[in-house]
Amino acid sequence: MKIMNRKVKNNMISKRLAPGERPTFPRRAIITAGMPYGNKNLHFGHVGGMFLHADIFARFLRDRIGKDNVIFLSGTDCYGSPILESWRRLQESGYEGSLEDYVYKNHMNQKETLERYGIGLDFFGASALGEAGAVHKQVSAEVFHTLYKNNYLKKMSIPQFYDEEKKVFLNGRQVTGRCPIPGCASEKAYADECSCGHQFLPSELIDPVSCLSNKRPILKEVENWYFDLEYCMPMIREYHDFLRKNTNTRKYQLETVEEFLKKPLLHVPKKYISDITELSEKLPPHKLQNDPAKPSVVFEFENLDHRDRARKILEEENIHYTSGKTLVPFRLSGNITWGVPVPECEDMKDLTFWVWPESLWAPISFTLTYLKEQGREAELSKWWYDEESMVYQFIGEDNIYFYAIAQTGLFAGLQVAKGKVLKTGSLHLSHIIANRHLLYMDTKASSSSELKPPLADELLDYYTRDQLRMHFMSLGLSSKSVGFKPQVFQKEEDRTGPDMVLKDGNLITNVFNRLIRSCFYAIQNNFEGKVPEGEAIEQIKLMAEKAVLDYERHMYNHEFHRISYVLDDLIRSVNKHWVNNIKIADAAGDTALRKQLVTDCFYACKITAVLLHPIVPTGCEMFREYLNLGEELWDWNHILEPVSFYIANTNSHKLKFLEPRVDFFKKHDCQLPKA
Repeated sequence: MKIMNRKVKNNMISKRLAPGERPTFPRRAIITAGMPYGNKNLHFGHVGGMFLHADIFARFLRDRIGKDNVIFLSGTDCYGSPILESWRRLQESGYEGSLEDYVYKNHMNQKETLERYGIGLDFFGASALGEAGAVHKQVSAEVFHTLYKNNYLKKMSIPQFYDEEKKVFLNGRQVTGRCPIPGCASEKAYADECSCGHQFLPSELIDPVSCLSNKRPILKEVENWYFDLEYCMPMIREYHDFLRKNTNTRKYQLETVEEFLKKPLLHVPKKYISDITELSEKLPPHKLQNDPAKPSVVFEFENLDHRDRARKILEEENIHYTSGKTLVPFRLSGNITWGVPVPECEDMKDLTFWVWPESLWAPISFTLTYLKEQGREAELSKWWYDEESMVYQFIGEDNIYFYAIAQTGLFAGLQVAKGKVLKTGSLHLSHIIANRHLLYMDTKASSSSELKPPLADELLDYYTRDQLRMHFMSLGLSSKSVGFKPQVFQKEEDRTGPDMVLKDGNLITNVFNRLIRSCFYAIQNNFEGKVPEGEAIEQIKLMAEKAVLDYERHMYNHEFHRISYVLDDLIRSVNKHWVNNIKIADAAGDTALRKQLVTDCFYACKITAVLLHPIVPTGCEMFREYLNLGEELWDWNHILEPVSFYIANTNSHKLKFLEPRVDFFKKHDCQLPKA
């Protein structure tokens, strides 16, 4: 097994489409959904804000390029200080299980929740458990050795928080404070990162407090391994520019990355500076930005060494400052016991990987585990590193720094030795799809916030998974944060307008349901349960073709809310065609018109079912079963063909009999009229 050791002729990309251009999809695809921490059950944001979109795209690709050419995976992020800290607090309240017991229980709960929502993962692993955990340790060791051999690792002595009362070093989540990045809106920051994903040095955290003693900790020097992310900045800039000009990477995602691709900056409030010329002369080489209209001056440095020398000078002068966003060395190791062991190297031992870097290569570990279970271990490179394969990674916007910046550097470092030219066209990198925040009501959803978001399982007590899948898909998280406002969780006086979950679900539970049933009953009553021969009228065929092409384009661009518009327009237009004409046919006893109408609408229903299949698969599979057809119905190579195309003998093929009032897309029991 070799990690990122391959040659690529043409890097597969999701290019920006020209007007009218049909998209091209890869021959093979890996789809990943960001990994939930192993210290919690899933709230609605995990499912509706990220997992569902990854699942829809994975299911679409299975239909589009073949299910054997798609692997969809994720897993529980088992390691790291958040899990350790949650387990420690649980122990204080009487929990007797081991750390592994705690993580295993949460892992199984997460897996069950995803299954209840119909998230069709090929593999859901756990980075610390079972075969997946063993493989993850193996892959992690190889990643370390490869980065070390390629000369990207360096030992650095960085201050770490130490609780003098408890006599222990504090892990990242045992220290809280305020983020030092100017303009950050984070409600909580930890030792070296805030809840918005900003990275900084522990010494920059504002007003740190130990979670163990509730006192201010001190800083002690600790040596760890760091990845030289700053060295990769020119390559990351070039790759970022390439993505912006040539691909369909989301605009706000590119803007977020761009904020970090700046020279190291220090912001100093003018009120702390008595003589700016005198201060400038003391600092290392820099550029000074002194806008008279702004309360602070900005010092721009060529590298981090110059910035850090300047920080020490400012601290000696008792001058307050804040650091700007830039690329800092990416920490690989730490000293908490609950982590993947770092191989002993030089004089460094008894270290574990920091959870963030090892979680970035965990999908590779999970892929290898999945393939090993099938006796296909040798295929790893075909999926992750081949020019005909593409990796799509769905994440939340808080994690853009890690996946779109740190991972870009790490994966480049695994492929090309330091000192060689990092050409973006020769690197195999993931296509990152970052969704905006799925808010609860109008507040960011977080299990640690005052307004507790409902767990994903709780929603299923009031809505069906199909209703929720339709609603979450429609919210437009590709470009903006959107509030999720289920009325069952609102006070009566706060409920205004329709419940949008039900409204979005009504397209299938009401309109499409009626249309499908009408077609089936008409065939049963008038055509002996056999699909009538004939072609749909040109108007219906053109309408269906346009819907297919628009849908395909929106799916390629991961603009799922636009798919909602396409489906709504198609289903309602075909339903209107049925309603307007069936009355005429019945009133006049016009059998020819009735036959044509059934042919038109059954054709449209079949195409609509193919388009809905990735979104609400259960009802669509029921539709296929009542057609008495196989899985070939979902093959996009024949998407515009009529139902008769799949039937060997139309004279003998009969549809499964549909009893009265049978629903293909059901409403929740609590929504039905009480008997």
